Amino acid sequence: MIIAVDGPTASGKGTIAKALAAHFGLPHLDTGLLYRAVGRQVQLNGGDPDHAEQALAACDFPVDLLDDDTLRSEEVGGFASRVSVHPGVRGALYERQRAFALQDGGAVLDGRDIGTVIAPEAPVKLFITASVAERARRRWLEMTGRGIVVPLAAIEHDIAARDARDMGRKDAPLTAAADALVLDTTHFDRDQAIEAAIEAVQARIG
Repeated sequence: MIIAVDGPTASGKGTIAKALAAHFGLPHLDTGLLYRAVGRQVQLNGGDPDHAEQALAACDFPVDLLDDDTLRSEEVGGFASRVSVHPGVRGALYERQRAFALQDGGAVLDGRDIGTVIAPEAPVKLFITASVAERARRRWLEMTGRGIVVPLAAIEHDIAARDARDMGRKDAPLTAAADALVLDTTHFDRDQAIEAAIEAVQARIG
């Protein structure tokens, strides 16, 4: 069984995907981490994430980069969003994601184009969303909890800009698959969102 979990940044899709994987006993892949690794490698190379060739070259990042805590930073998240607009980058990472989705027994993948591009045949597709204001508030709480001081307004602006890039890109734009269940978590806490997602998956698989 393949479970595709898509949605914009800070929507809670990663938390939900991990919970679904644990509940149903499936391996989980945060595909956004791959793009963050590419963005981080561009940064380490002193390159420009808006330059297609430099972004593509960064796809050859060392595997241990995926364990770098820096990948979770807001700055690298912005780089990830910028490198993801390049078709060459998306093509380079496609096979890695596709192989994970098709492994024996199934898998849970979360990202921005799982249900539309990576695994369109997935029997279960969720699109997790929330208001920009709520997503910014969650990210602000997360960052302040880690001792990172940043204005809430700056985070909200950054999230809105990422949404515009992700939804407006020509190649694999962020959008809910036609047969995806859209789950708005704006007014849910963590446990409520997970419970709603599990119920949605169980209803879909009968």
